[in-house]
Amino acid sequence: MKNSSPLLSSRRQWLRNACAMALGAGYMVSSHGQNMPGTYPVRATDGDFIDEPDWDEKITVTVGPANADICGTTDKALQAAVDYALRLGGGTVKVLPGTYKLRNAVRLGSNIRLIGSGQDSMLIKEDMVRTRLSEDSDWFDQEITLEDDSGFQVGDAVCLLGKNPHTGGPLVVKRVLTARSGNRFKLDKGIRDNAWKMGEVEAATLFPLISVEDVENIVIEDLCIDGNRENNDFFDGNYGGCVFMHDANNISVRRVLAQNNNGDGIAWQICHDVIVEDCQSINHSHLGFHPGSGSKRTIMRNNLLQGNGIGIFFCWGVQNGIAEGNICRENNCGISIGHRDNGNIVRNNEVVDSGTVGILFRPERGEGFTATDNLFENNRVINSGGDEGVAVDFQGVTTGNTFVRNSLIENRDPAQRIGIRFGAESGENTVADNSIEGFAIDIQDLRDS
Repeated sequence: MKNSSPLLSSRRQWLRNACAMALGAGYMVSSHGQNMPGTYPVRATDGDFIDEPDWDEKITVTVGPANADICGTTDKALQAAVDYALRLGGGTVKVLPGTYKLRNAVRLGSNIRLIGSGQDSMLIKEDMVRTRLSEDSDWFDQEITLEDDSGFQVGDAVCLLGKNPHTGGPLVVKRVLTARSGNRFKLDKGIRDNAWKMGEVEAATLFPLISVEDVENIVIEDLCIDGNRENNDFFDGNYGGCVFMHDANNISVRRVLAQNNNGDGIAWQICHDVIVEDCQSINHSHLGFHPGSGSKRTIMRNNLLQGNGIGIFFCWGVQNGIAEGNICRENNCGISIGHRDNGNIVRNNEVVDSGTVGILFRPERGEGFTATDNLFENNRVINSGGDEGVAVDFQGVTTGNTFVRNSLIENRDPAQRIGIRFGAESGENTVADNSIEGFAIDIQDLRDS
């Protein structure tokens, strides 16, 4: 094990870029790439979305059970407010106290702020209905025929789930029911997959409660979002969650309570510059936070993740992110990092009472696929797993990470519990100046076996 200081080159490059932007703040760049003195006042100009003034006020639309611009407690009322603000170039949707029952996702557009009234603004998913398709639908079709149409309504979000008839792989298609004749329903757009009965395809009213897809500049604050876990089937975090973000940039999620989802709490894929802070993600069957799929510069700060399958799950290619000041409590695994998750800083977190392992470095597919160049510093990992639990587990060929000045504590009987375990194939990682107390084995190095 090396004892050198961590060299996080990607973090330094980020800081260099920030300094360069600050130094160049007084200049604008021409279409030819040349710096030009910024001597003219910034004014709104038709067709120019770069030099937009920072307006003191934009449209605010209130939604609530009564005494609001839009009165109602369904996804339709919330979506109407969002769409109105979008028509005026963006603004704030203020969700007044109340319980809002959703049969479809609230889909945010660019430059929208969705602001609640704290936990008094509750968005809850309606009970799921699910049935088989009674007729085949080809990839170019824009309709489905349901075996049992009871419980389905025009306006519902549905997900087509089954097997791809050609490959045997999973079929997952998210759509909206827009019209019907009996048990035949039109979809908002074509299926673009073959949904055939031989693939045992079903339609289920599964969807993210808040959807942030293909947009930018989003703020979500002061809401309670409930996935109604007991009355909904599992829905994979690559497609849904209490909050689901995909191909979106510059997003802030603050003071949101995401709870009781049969899937993920807050999930984002291919999203850059996401900030999630002062939130709670509680009692989800899968992942509390799910940053994934190449997301860069994520910040997760001062959050509580409790009672989930995994607290914080760094998925694929999460880079140059920061996770600090979070509490991961009573999750099956506290923090998991793996597939090409590089250049992240994980510091000052508390991982307590994990079901199996506190911090896991996943084995992935071998060399070139595991996490590297990550700094884990000043974290506290307390009471991990059962009698054979592991506080920190380096699996596979994981190499090139720095794990320093952390406290690993076991307050129960030592049993067969392990502080740090290096797998038989584990590479060189810098592990130094850590405090390890109360374990049967402080450090187990299977490379020496």
